[in-house]
Amino acid sequence: MNQLFLDYLPIVVFLAVCLGLGIALMAAPFLIAVQNPDPEKVSAYECGFNAFDDARMKFDVRFYLVSILFIIFDLEIAFLFPWAVAFKDIGAFGYWSMMIFLAVLTIGFIYEWKKGALEWD
Repeated sequence: MNQLFLDYLPIVVFLAVCLGLGIALMAAPFLIAVQNPDPEKVSAYECGFNAFDDARMKFDVRFYLVSILFIIFDLEIAFLFPWAVAFKDIGAFGYWSMMIFLAVLTIGFIYEWKKGALEWD
């Protein structure tokens, strides 16, 4: 029975560290937060200027299009890392499979470019 406890000791230590870290991260804002907020200090700074209109106003859909394209291409490029790590073991079939994948990716990128999806005019 003592060996069983020794086998699970790393898991208990891991859970204790996670619990301690979680409690520390949840308590940190109460200790570090601004006690006397200055309106200038806590103002919105993301855009570099103050909000000037309704938050529900319409804006250009190209922002969403570019962000979706970034996510798609970023995730597809992420497939290159495991492929590069296992390059010696995959052989010719893995190589040509990735070349077809990259060709489809390139064709999609050219299509989006020709359609003007990446233009901000």
